[in-house]
Amino acid sequence: MTARRRPMVRLGDLIPDAARALGLEDELRLSRAIATFEALVAERVPAAAGACRVVRLEGFSLVVEADAPIVAQELRLRSSELLAAFAAAPGGAGARELRLHVRPGGRRV
Repeated sequence: MTARRRPMVRLGDLIPDAARALGLEDELRLSRAIATFEALVAERVPAAAGACRVVRLEGFSLVVEADAPIVAQELRLRSSELLAAFAAAPGGAGARELRLHVRPGGRRV
């Protein structure tokens, strides 16, 4: 007697369906957007890495908080480049606008 084996499936391919079934689709989308944005900033604007973060997705807008005005300004200057790379990335979530806010109170500890 031989047992039938199902074809192997990558765990990463199962996550979207599991998230949908658990009602966590929006959280998964945000998590992927955060990871994608962090990687792009580290690669394209290394001086801003760790000094900014995605706080939410609003429709087609990516809302980012910067620790200092100079970080927000640098991201604004490179917003077209960042958005193009973000849209092309798998976790890009179709964002067309980068909305930047400076974190009140200065630098995060």
